[in-house]
Amino acid sequence: MTAITLRPIGILHCDLKKREETPKNFDESEHTGTIEIFPEFHEGLQGIRKGDTIVVLFWLNRADRTILRVHPRGDISKPKRGVFSTRSPVRPNPIAVSELLVEDINDNILTVRGLDILDSTPVIDIKNNIS
Repeated sequence: MTAITLRPIGILHCDLKKREETPKNFDESEHTGTIEIFPEFHEGLQGIRKGDTIVVLFWLNRADRTILRVHPRGDISKPKRGVFSTRSPVRPNPIAVSELLVEDINDNILTVRGLDILDSTPVIDIKNNIS
């Protein structure tokens, strides 16, 4: 198999600094922050509006990529399952999916709500939920 190369399009800025601080899922979160889109990708934001719900793909650059079985939601009272049957951040290709509400757009900066991702996490793609 050939390798796949991903290139970050931006970076997340928020107050979530430790994994223990993050909500278990975006639909449980009221955390806000900003997504800074790198200048070469700024044009790609055209059409995204305040009030839109966007799907953001993140590269969980601090996740352990060697673990294949986990306790669901970190609950050790539950038996371990394969990571592909969970939303665990640990996985061979640590891609996270979040649906975020766009609260504001200022040039290449999106202010978003619903974060469950750590500060400084690379953004690898954005998709508008209404298109």
